[in-house]
Amino acid sequence: MRVASLFFALSLLVAAPAQSAQPTRIDATAIAQAGTVRDAALRDATAWKVLESLTTEVGPRLAGSPADARAVAWAQAKFRELGYDRVWTEPVTFPRWVRRSETLDVLGAYAQPLRVGALGGSPGGTVEGEVVRFADLAALQAAPEGSLAGKIVFVDYTMQARRDGGDYRNAGGIRWAGPSVAIKKGAIGFLMRSAGTSLSREPHTGNTGFEPGLTPIPAAALATIDAAQLARLVALGPTRVRLALDCGYDGEATSYNVIGEITGSTRPDEIILLGGHLDSWDYGTGAIDDAAGVAITMATGALLKPLHPARSIRVVAFANEEQGLWGGRAYAQQHADEVARHVIAIESDFGAAPIFGFDSSARDLQPQALAQIQQVLAPLGIEWLPKQGDPESDIGGMVDLGTAWAWLGHDGTRYFDLHHTADDTLDKVIPQELAQNVAAYAAFTWLAAQAEGGFGSDARAKGERGE
Repeated sequence: MRVASLFFALSLLVAAPAQSAQPTRIDATAIAQAGTVRDAALRDATAWKVLESLTTEVGPRLAGSPADARAVAWAQAKFRELGYDRVWTEPVTFPRWVRRSETLDVLGAYAQPLRVGALGGSPGGTVEGEVVRFADLAALQAAPEGSLAGKIVFVDYTMQARRDGGDYRNAGGIRWAGPSVAIKKGAIGFLMRSAGTSLSREPHTGNTGFEPGLTPIPAAALATIDAAQLARLVALGPTRVRLALDCGYDGEATSYNVIGEITGSTRPDEIILLGGHLDSWDYGTGAIDDAAGVAITMATGALLKPLHPARSIRVVAFANEEQGLWGGRAYAQQHADEVARHVIAIESDFGAAPIFGFDSSARDLQPQALAQIQQVLAPLGIEWLPKQGDPESDIGGMVDLGTAWAWLGHDGTRYFDLHHTADDTLDKVIPQELAQNVAAYAAFTWLAAQAEGGFGSDARAKGERGE
């Protein structure tokens, strides 16, 4: 999702290259064709069929699992079925994390089970101790050193729903940094209110990490309703719990970025890069995160192929985004010397609710071309929102190297009701909204492919990261 900028927060603030540039032109014919493509996409069911196929035939796709391998095979077959000219894979190797079971039990006079989900990257183990509640990460950070020896930390931050999903930076930041802070204070276990906006007994999982030199501790997220229950119990007095997780790293796994390409008719060496990530967490079927993104971008290439785009359209189903952007980083490493060939990159990794905003790193460099693109997007209810967007997750590695990016922002108000939960399933996607997404991506991609001139992709000097 776009809020993976937690991991790229500095490097993704990419400004337009300092050098002067000739204005990029998009001719009237291309603009008219983009309008036709946009309107046709609103009536096209390709993306829905792809989404239904992936979530039904493969289901949950935890990176490194047998289902992940089936998803790779599925993606290759689907690209070929959709008529892509070239289909290939590129390996991505990473530590394999597995989940087997997870329980949290309140002990003593108010004994009862609570619903939790182990955080990705957590070790297994059983710990028992008194719960110490903190309202947010800052409160935990302020706890005196050693004051939590033998305790189980509980960070009870309530994430707020926002259209841009912006509060995930706070809630997701707790998930990522909280366990390490807890260890430094002496804690033996870590609990948090799920990084989500649902009122549900389904916990939101997601990845965590541990600072080098620290001994990891069991770490889990409480379902939001169960977090509220635990907070009430703590308010009654000292509360002991037993957290038992059977999970952890189990060697290495190799998955694959699966790539489909529509070969450009006149400028085949120039690439418009699109993508979504193929993996998902293991609770739901990963419909909004991110089978929808795979479906939107796969359908975009398929819809544009009969029009013979000038530039090549490359769609990547990225491997293992969820546990650390492994596929995106591998793609950037593999293609680091091809930044200039990647004219612009865009990714769909924030669900399938209506797209409301458009932005690009080329906002200052090519304002005229972006204004032309915005005119075609406007009938879909999409506004020009300069400096409000950022590149989504897996394309961050290429952006970091100097590739220009675009953003089509989904309404994320309800995204975190489902994100990383068992409720992330096909029935939550509204077909008409999915079609609006495809219409926006198809119109944008066509105009970028036909544009005479670039959008500012420029390989950075070694060590320059564009902070």
